[in-house]
Amino acid sequence: MEQRLNYLLNQFSAGTLTPEEKQELYFLVETEAALVSAEIAEMIAAQEVDAPFSAYPKWETVLDQILSIDKPKPNRLKLVVSRMKWVAAAALFTVFSLATYLVVTNKKKEHVFTSDVAPGGNKAFLTLADGRKISLTDAAAGDVIQESGISVTKKANGQLIYNVESANQAIDDSQTNTISTPKGGEWEVRLPDGSVVWLNAASSIKYHLNIGTSKHRKVELTGEAYFEVAKDKLRPFIIKTARQELEVLGTHFDISSYLDDPVTRTTLLEGSVSVANLDKSNSEILKPGQQAILTNGDFQVRDVDTEQAVAWKDGYFMFNNEKQESILRKLARWYNVEVEYVDPEAKEVMYYGTVSRFEKISKVLRKFEQTGEVRFEIKGNKVIVYKA
Repeated sequence: MEQRLNYLLNQFSAGTLTPEEKQELYFLVETEAALVSAEIAEMIAAQEVDAPFSAYPKWETVLDQILSIDKPKPNRLKLVVSRMKWVAAAALFTVFSLATYLVVTNKKKEHVFTSDVAPGGNKAFLTLADGRKISLTDAAAGDVIQESGISVTKKANGQLIYNVESANQAIDDSQTNTISTPKGGEWEVRLPDGSVVWLNAASSIKYHLNIGTSKHRKVELTGEAYFEVAKDKLRPFIIKTARQELEVLGTHFDISSYLDDPVTRTTLLEGSVSVANLDKSNSEILKPGQQAILTNGDFQVRDVDTEQAVAWKDGYFMFNNEKQESILRKLARWYNVEVEYVDPEAKEVMYYGTVSRFEKISKVLRKFEQTGEVRFEIKGNKVIVYKA
């Protein structure tokens, strides 16, 4: 999120924002509760009304305040735009701030939902090699199970840790474990080779118990996961999904491969990855900051804001010119709800914005309603979507 804001603010100061980026910047700064307060909006408006811009040398401080309000991370965002550039940009910024402030303070009463749905949380199941299924949510901290020379421990924060009980003990290479999250669940696991995996909602990862010692480290993924693969130049780490296969030696990346999504996205944050479709007829090597989009066996590689791809792991939904249909698929998995469209054209509405994954769904839906293009009803476990 910080990277995206810095990018937009730099483009703003240079006067090179596209109309879409302007819409995104104004939305983030002026309507996102996590980024700006009513007091700051009022301060901007008051300064413009009470005195000319040139009389106020404190714009850098004001804008720094806007970008640091209610941020969960301990380090304040450091603006990369020089003070002189901000002085040049602040007058235009004030005009839009004032206009938005007047609109917001005179907006209609918010839609009141008659029911609500709580967000997801740490929920997962561990399926052992012998078929036994253990609820990790209900398991107490400490050893969960011991099998085939492996001990599995659940830490107090929920993370699973695998340890080989004896360095000299051979592990059957046919035995596998599977960790799966339901809708409304997420989980973190440290595999026997030291790699760490964060599973998003409605996802699963299957792996061999000898992954820490075998020549090739192989896992199977459904859904979405963020990987921090332990470096090992001699033993590649291979991930297979329903549509592609990815090979790395040690790196950080995110894969989204839900069966109800028409595309598979692989986003690289660090290192290098080789990604290929299942018949190996098409492949790409990604660099940090790139995303491979696989559709019908063909890849499209593009530069992206990697923070958006992994926002879910850090507790956010982050959307950048994304269709409502795609957004609501993500919400349906996290809140474990069904989505029904009364007006199919509502699927095409585009949205920019960032919201917490830990708010009730009504608060998230209100954000979308602020576009003036969609309206929602919540009936039990169903979200009904209308075109406004």
